[in-house]
Amino acid sequence: MMNQKTLIGLAVVAVVAVGAALALNHSRQPASNTGAQAGLLAPGLAEELDKIKTVELLTANNAAAVTLEQKDGRWGVAQRGGYPADVGKLRAWLLKVADARLLEQKTSDPARYADLGVSDIKEPEAKGIEVHITGPAKPVDFIVGLPSAHGGDTFVRRSAEAQSWLAKGSLLPDKQASDWLHKDLANISSDRIASVTITHADGQRLHLGKAKAGDSQFTISDIPKGREASSEFVANGLASVLSELRLDDVASSSEIPAPADATLARYQTFDGLVIEARQWKVADKAYVAFSASLDETVATAHAKAAAEKESAEVGTTDAEKGPEVTSADTEDKPASTESDSNPPAKTPEQAVADLKAEVDALNATFAGWSFVLPAYKIGNIDKRMEDLLKPKADSKPATK
Repeated sequence: MMNQKTLIGLAVVAVVAVGAALALNHSRQPASNTGAQAGLLAPGLAEELDKIKTVELLTANNAAAVTLEQKDGRWGVAQRGGYPADVGKLRAWLLKVADARLLEQKTSDPARYADLGVSDIKEPEAKGIEVHITGPAKPVDFIVGLPSAHGGDTFVRRSAEAQSWLAKGSLLPDKQASDWLHKDLANISSDRIASVTITHADGQRLHLGKAKAGDSQFTISDIPKGREASSEFVANGLASVLSELRLDDVASSSEIPAPADATLARYQTFDGLVIEARQWKVADKAYVAFSASLDETVATAHAKAAAEKESAEVGTTDAEKGPEVTSADTEDKPASTESDSNPPAKTPEQAVADLKAEVDALNATFAGWSFVLPAYKIGNIDKRMEDLLKPKADSKPATK
């Protein structure tokens, strides 16, 4: 039988072995203290969101991937010549940062930062994104690392600190400058388009139009003899370019100017609005420059016709109401208010003035920029006649 000294010795050995195993396992895991919380990632930021002037995102090798700057009350993307930024997207992300809580301590060993994506951003293999926010009394600087295993939270490390953390929420920002652009350009329904004319550098011209508003299909002009459209709807897509028009990317027109031989697409609406789109390629990327104008002759005639039509409809409605109602019939009825009636019809002058304001607003968006559009929009800008026609019939006699 084992004596008491032997039993005590074995117990001590077992305790030491368990302790060593625990220590070894702990050394292989990121330091974690689920009970330790250090409050907010960016204390005080929530109260100073309106004071933010710049948001800079740095990637590996300390590269300035995105710089968002506020100038004269407007946010712009520096890497895109100051083009307007998506303010809603920026604010939503800043609110996440302002609300982010530090949940758990992780490693403070630089050799293990890479596991969490919080390595020094100067390293060429850095996986994270370093964020610099200026404007508040205390600038905010931290590295956003990898998402946690379940994806709902994010590993972070304040730039000046060795300690890394698991922070509440998905905090990883987009690191492409184009992702931060305000992408809406225009929204002119194809129902409003009267005609589309596309002129190519080689002189080839494609024209299509509608005889009147409300027609369901566009008619292709000057179809070559013996040829026909591939379908009655084939031209409709060309008139939809300006509907829900959004950019993919943008460059200053001084950086990427439109050449003299650019393809020219001209869109005219029934009410006189004219949009011209010049499309060209640089390497494998297609760019489009837009401009807006007003054909005042068409606009005035359309406005007058619309006013006369509305006046005639009002007169017809009044005639159908029957005999005039006497005061006795209305003694117990409340007087009608302005909100109960339809808004007054626009005068032709007001309608034309509204169109001029629309032109000014469009040019404020278009002027000075060359846009990269989605491929399906580009495909409808540089169409040729042959693209809309059925294939030519084989002129060779059939062989037996």
